Amino acid sequence: MPYKFIISGSGSLHESLIGRKHLFELTTITFEEFINYKTNYRYKDNLSAFAEIEKNKVLQLLTEYMNFGGYPRVTLETEQKEKLLIIDEIYRSVLEKDVAYLLKVEKTEAFSSLIRILSSQIGNLVNLSELSSTLNISYQTIKKYLWYCQKIFILELVSPYFRNIRKEITKSPVVYFWDLALRNYSLGLFGNLYSPAATGFVFENFVFLLLKEQIKLSSAKLNFWRTKNKAEVDFIIERGTNIIPVEVKYRTFKDIKVTSSMRSFIKKYEPLEAYMINLDLKKSIKIGKTRLTFLPYYALMFKTLYRLSDN
Repeated sequence: MPYKFIISGSGSLHESLIGRKHLFELTTITFEEFINYKTNYRYKDNLSAFAEIEKNKVLQLLTEYMNFGGYPRVTLETEQKEKLLIIDEIYRSVLEKDVAYLLKVEKTEAFSSLIRILSSQIGNLVNLSELSSTLNISYQTIKKYLWYCQKIFILELVSPYFRNIRKEITKSPVVYFWDLALRNYSLGLFGNLYSPAATGFVFENFVFLLLKEQIKLSSAKLNFWRTKNKAEVDFIIERGTNIIPVEVKYRTFKDIKVTSSMRSFIKKYEPLEAYMINLDLKKSIKIGKTRLTFLPYYALMFKTLYRLSDN
C-alpha cells in the first residue's frame, strides 16, 4: 500500500491494528529541548560543555522548567499571565474532552479532585483505599480513574522493586506526573514554587522524567525501593539482573555524603553502580563492590545511566 497515515491523539487508548502500525509516544518538551530553545540552539552540539560552564544559567532554566513544565504553547509564550491562560485551557481540555467525552467519565469533579490529591503527594505511596474514602467513590472507580490517568499521559504509577514479581505488582506504587505544568496548576502553584520542600518533590519528579527519557528505548524498568524500616531509594533502574539505585537530592554538596538508605541498598544487593543525583557535585567513591557516583542533574541529559543500564 503506497499510503501512510499519521493519526494523533491525546491518549494511548486506540483501536486494534496489531501488526499494521507503529506507535510513537510524543511527550511534552524535554529539558534538553527546553534548554536548546531558550539558548537559540547555540549550544546544541556541545550542550555538555555549556552545562558545566554555565551552571547558574542552567539552574535558572531548571527553575523555569520546574515551574512551567514543557507544554510547547506554554514554553513559547513569554508572559506569565498568558502562560496561565494557556495551561488553564489545556487543563480544562483534558477534563472536558479527554475525560468527560472520550472516556465517558461522569464524575469529572471527583476525577479533578483525584488529580489534585495526587499532585500533592508526588513521590509518595498511593493508597487506593484512602483515596476511595476521601473522595467518597468506590475502590474500583479509583482504580479505573488511575488507569485512565496513565492512559491519557497525566501521570505514571511506579511500582516498588522486589525480586518477587508478585510483591511488585500487589504493593502500593508511588506517583509521578508526565508534565509538571498540570501538576503545579492543579495545586495553584503554576509559576509559584516557593516552598523548598515542595520544590524538592518537584525536582524528584523532574529526575523521573529524565530517567524515563533515557530508558524509553530499552527494556529497562524503573522502580523504587522502600523497606518496613523506612529505608528508601527513589529510583531503581532494572535491566535483567543488572540494577542501578538512584537517589535524588535537591541540594548542593561540598563532598560526598552517603545516606543510610543508599548504604542499606548497597549492602543488600551489591550493585555495580549507584548514583546520587544532586545540583552540582560530580565525584565517585567505592563502597565494597559498588561505585557510587554523585552526579549533577544536567548530566542525565547525556544518557549516562541509559548506557550503563544497557551493559
